[in-house]
Amino acid sequence: MLAEFGDDPKRYSNAKARKNYAGTSPITRASGKKKIVAARFVHNDRLIDALMTQAARAISVSPGARAYYDKQRARDADYNAALRQVANRLVGILHGCLKTGTHYDEATAWSHHAESLAA
Repeated sequence: MLAEFGDDPKRYSNAKARKNYAGTSPITRASGKKKIVAARFVHNDRLIDALMTQAARAISVSPGARAYYDKQRARDADYNAALRQVANRLVGILHGCLKTGTHYDEATAWSHHAESLAA
């Protein structure tokens, strides 16, 4: 994944830019009366494949990722949409780790989602 994102630390100004490049963030189109949310179809195929594989593995080994996935499924998201949301969250976590120079920490990465799920 890092090879597909590139090695320039200043390439992505924020996590949203990285998520947009990855193709995991949704596209929202809104008019005065309608709001449509759709998946991005223009993306780096190798990157999205790696991210979806990572997300599928994460929901089986990470309690935080599993809880977030289950929350998406409870909102009537189908398997692919829920998995894409987990991948989107993982890209944000990766961006934060790269920006701050810290290692991944399960408790820190999913803490605010665990609190909202416990309530």
